[in-house]
Amino acid sequence: MAPTLDGIDWHLFLARPRIPSPPPETLHSLAQQSILLTGAGGSIAASLALRLANLPARQLTLLEASESHLFSLQRDLRRTAPAARAEFLLGSVADRALLEDVFASHAPRLIFHAAAFKHVPLLEEQPLAAIANNIFGTQQLVSAATEFGARVVLVSTDKAVEPTSVMGATKRVAEQIVLAAGGTVQRLANVLASRDSVVEVFASQLAEGGPLTVTDPAARRFFVTVEEAVNLLLAAALQPPEPALFVPSLPQPQFVAGLARFLAQELAPGKNIELAFTRLRPGDKESEQLWSTAEQAQATSRPGLLSLAPARMSTSALHPQLAQLHDALSARDVAAAVATLCRMVPGYTPSELVQSLVGKAGARVMP
Repeated sequence: MAPTLDGIDWHLFLARPRIPSPPPETLHSLAQQSILLTGAGGSIAASLALRLANLPARQLTLLEASESHLFSLQRDLRRTAPAARAEFLLGSVADRALLEDVFASHAPRLIFHAAAFKHVPLLEEQPLAAIANNIFGTQQLVSAATEFGARVVLVSTDKAVEPTSVMGATKRVAEQIVLAAGGTVQRLANVLASRDSVVEVFASQLAEGGPLTVTDPAARRFFVTVEEAVNLLLAAALQPPEPALFVPSLPQPQFVAGLARFLAQELAPGKNIELAFTRLRPGDKESEQLWSTAEQAQATSRPGLLSLAPARMSTSALHPQLAQLHDALSARDVAAAVATLCRMVPGYTPSELVQSLVGKAGARVMP
């Protein structure tokens, strides 16, 4: 059994000031809107739901595709905020009929969109699934939100910056979809102790006595806590409702090996836990970045939140490319899908694994 992560002070590792919560009075004004959370059972969205449920929210609609995750959220919310006006819906953002029913029945004015596939190595093997969920799920949601006059706040990732993974490239397109429709994007860093994160992997390995596996000694990542991720999303939602891209204000990336050593000290004090270095996996970067060379960061009125001047695609430029991508997806044409993805995300460099999938697909369709 993996040791519990409860009670760990992550800021001993982070060694920086906490990203604060917005003031209570601003959160109360935010909660007066009817709010929809997609991917509501994920670690970040579930924590956001719990925070909002303890405010006098007018209506909280929680949409989740995983039955077990929705069940867990329902149980936690009913225990900690029994008076909350929350409705739990099992379904996908790709289901347009469901979305239209949600908007017609609950009239959400603010949407936190956290429904996405996120595991980099797995999605390198499943590029069409990543495109279907991360891109066209977002398009369906944004289309419905635009029709009903709602604002979308997208939960994005630093892996969308000059991506080397399918996951990062699809999230970059999702950013463009939201920005083109006038929405808000909040890029996050790696979230400590979120479900299936490297922290959970390390904890399981510690339960077995080690070693702790790290891809590369030089691997570095930006990290935030779950609480900080929620604070950033709330701060982004409190900014003016106009196309905007935000990132956390973090001093520098930290070594993944350093995180492994910190956890070993916290969870297995006095034990000699070895680190085993493997290699960067397909789609991995040695080091992440929060914005590209084409983006410039500026301070905002919210501590810990930076604003980027986003390079936006117009709807007229974006939609034809999405149509081409959808045609490739419908035909299960990996080669055409990846080629279109590369055109839509100029900084995207497919991994050797993805290129091998493209080669195999091409070999199958050749006469």
